[in-house]
Amino acid sequence: MSGKFSRGLLAVSLVAALAGCNSSSPTEGLAPTAQASAQPAATPVVQAYCPQVVMLEQTAIYQAYARGGEKTPEKLLYQASLVDATRQCTANETTMTINVVAQGRLVQGPAGSPGPVTLPVLVEVLDGDTVVSSQKVAFPVDIPAGATQFIFNKPDVQIPNSQGGASRFTRVRLGFDTGTTTKRPNRRG
Repeated sequence: MSGKFSRGLLAVSLVAALAGCNSSSPTEGLAPTAQASAQPAATPVVQAYCPQVVMLEQTAIYQAYARGGEKTPEKLLYQASLVDATRQCTANETTMTINVVAQGRLVQGPAGSPGPVTLPVLVEVLDGDTVVSSQKVAFPVDIPAGATQFIFNKPDVQIPNSQGGASRFTRVRLGFDTGTTTKRPNRRG
């Protein structure tokens, strides 16, 4: 019984294959130039280098303290950290746009309370040691009692594009802006 079934299946497969070879094409019989115009134009796909996202250990963690309590554990308001990051690039002839996404964690400190906080995130694009682009982002996060996770997204990091994409030495550096600014006293004459 299985021999008859196998021979029948083989015969049906052979007929289907031959029928496929003999099918007519709507462009059959047309001149070569007419055939080329009847087929959809192929869109060229160019893959370019998309810069990696790197995080430095010293700027991947941000700690905020109550006034006058810098580096005192009891005065810690909250601690934020960036742990994983990725990117996606799109480009045209002149500009590469990088969508930077990172996962972070925010933990309330002993002196902290639940509520909104603003994290100072710094997104820089470097080509070798040269800063090509630098953007500071005031990123709002609501911290509940205890801890929370957050997703940081900066979809519009733009740099000049060259043929083949950014150079292999280009990278996106992501971290917190830990620079301190000193306010000058307002002196009136």
